[in-house]
Amino acid sequence: MLKKNLKNQEKFIEFIIDIDEPIYTTGVIQRLLDIPIWVIKQLDNEGIVSPPRKLVGSSRLYSKRELKKLAHCWVYMNEKGVNSKGLKVILEIETRSD
Repeated sequence: MLKKNLKNQEKFIEFIIDIDEPIYTTGVIQRLLDIPIWVIKQLDNEGIVSPPRKLVGSSRLYSKRELKKLAHCWVYMNEKGVNSKGLKVILEIETRSD
């Protein structure tokens, strides 16, 4: 049994995915970052972290870069009590100082 599992692991191919490749659904983001879906949708609706959609009404797909930005936003919202308007100001200031 162990040998069979090792053989299967040897067949696994690891893929390198670009940081801007949209691959994460809102459900995956929610599980990875423990962010409520409504927060993800709010940040999308307000244009704070809004991934492009190929078709109108299609699913949101987030990249690793957007995943990192969502995590950053969630710290401000969840731990610091910042609302979306305040978050926009903070992100703008952070962008200017980069």
